[in-house]
Amino acid sequence: MGREYTGPLERIDDCRWRIPRSYKPGMRVDGIIYADDVLMNSIKQDQSPEQVANVACLPGIVKYSLAMPDIHWGYGFCIGGVAATDPEQGGVISPGGVGYDINCGVRLIRTNLSVADVQPHLARLLDRLFDTVPCGVGRGGRVKFKRGELKQLLEQGSPYVLKRGFGWDSDMEVTEAGGCLPRARPDFVSNRACERGADQCGTLGSGNHFIEVQVVDQVDDSKVAGAFGLAEGNVTLMIHSGSRGLGYQVCDDALKDLRDTPRKYGIDLPDRQLVCAPVRSPEGERYLGAMCAAANFAWANRQIMTHLARTVFAEIFEQPAERLGMSLVYDVAHNIAKMEPYDVDGKTVTLCVHRKGATRAFPSGHPELPPRYQSVGQPVLVPGDMGRSSYVLVGRPAAMEQTFGSCCHGAGRVMSRGQAIRAAKGRSIHRELLDRGVLARARSRKGLDEEQPEAYKDVLEVVNAVHNSGISTRVARLKPLGVLKG
Repeated sequence: MGREYTGPLERIDDCRWRIPRSYKPGMRVDGIIYADDVLMNSIKQDQSPEQVANVACLPGIVKYSLAMPDIHWGYGFCIGGVAATDPEQGGVISPGGVGYDINCGVRLIRTNLSVADVQPHLARLLDRLFDTVPCGVGRGGRVKFKRGELKQLLEQGSPYVLKRGFGWDSDMEVTEAGGCLPRARPDFVSNRACERGADQCGTLGSGNHFIEVQVVDQVDDSKVAGAFGLAEGNVTLMIHSGSRGLGYQVCDDALKDLRDTPRKYGIDLPDRQLVCAPVRSPEGERYLGAMCAAANFAWANRQIMTHLARTVFAEIFEQPAERLGMSLVYDVAHNIAKMEPYDVDGKTVTLCVHRKGATRAFPSGHPELPPRYQSVGQPVLVPGDMGRSSYVLVGRPAAMEQTFGSCCHGAGRVMSRGQAIRAAKGRSIHRELLDRGVLARARSRKGLDEEQPEAYKDVLEVVNAVHNSGISTRVARLKPLGVLKG
């Protein structure tokens, strides 16, 4: 997917590698990559480690520039990158550290259904989901918001659409941040972004976004799985989507608005894609406010899709969703920057934590966790690819000590979309998935070709790297039965 990385990599232990701050002028901290030998051989094939080193040059960065084992090249930050900056020490916020799809994230819904219950109805279930939840590039949905309503949605997030009847009160308890970042400033979101988002709340989108019907086919930690409501043989539903065109436009606007900001504040960057602003500056506050509003849009988007999915399940299985046990296990973001407290040199400091293709992984006892997970820790949702399993992990104390409470977010690409399309020539990805026991629905053949399983790392290797490092540990494996793609 690009030029091979030839810079230094010093082994720390079986799961961590260091890029020393002496590697290049301007590095303020070391870079640390989580990977085993097999993954590192793949990671070195592109310039994503160089991006880890570049991020280490950002003003106010604390401790280290991090990358999870699903690391691959991205805009500015690598995908899989984590960096925390201290606003009181000139720390910056960077749109490249969040990504274009602000608050792209994953939510998992459990059910009381078994494979035997679902398999006879799977094709019809997928067809109805495909008809009910709009999928594909630029596609709008049946749920539309007027400008005044959209402003309230951007400010309030999931709780706003819950008041409109899209979901259950219990959903908010198990959504990261309660589905709302209070720093949201809808007035900082452009008219163009609002136009793009007006009819896209409750839609899936395209690319790597999906809705997947799965079965829990392996439990590694029965106590934690029980706390999460997961048991072997249960069917689950996973939804992966973000802030759609609204979030993309917020990022695009910010990159243009911040173009000259580094020069204004005397910030020297090794890569102009790392364009940034001090968190404590008008420019930084403006991006943060717009980014939080887009994040709230994404949570509302996934909440509406959850409601739509529940109505489809109720129709197909002729029982209310409550009787089907369709409770939300968790919803967690993986493209976001958040203000969070951490211990730094013996003091509690509020940091701006960028997670770009990385997800939160808080341990038991963390004050942000809902009561039901206080004794076990946060569910960490790691989707795989269409043909291989996804995983549920749980956050551990080592994440707070090592990674600012962060973990991997997925398998990580090893092929660009163009490479994947070329690799699919003469093949039927739909047929290959059927041969693996997975029924697929997609808006186009191109969508399946781009997202073929071979375009991704083996998610088990990625999961094992974080499991063995102790930042998150395996709880359950989810095998795909059917998938919807844009």
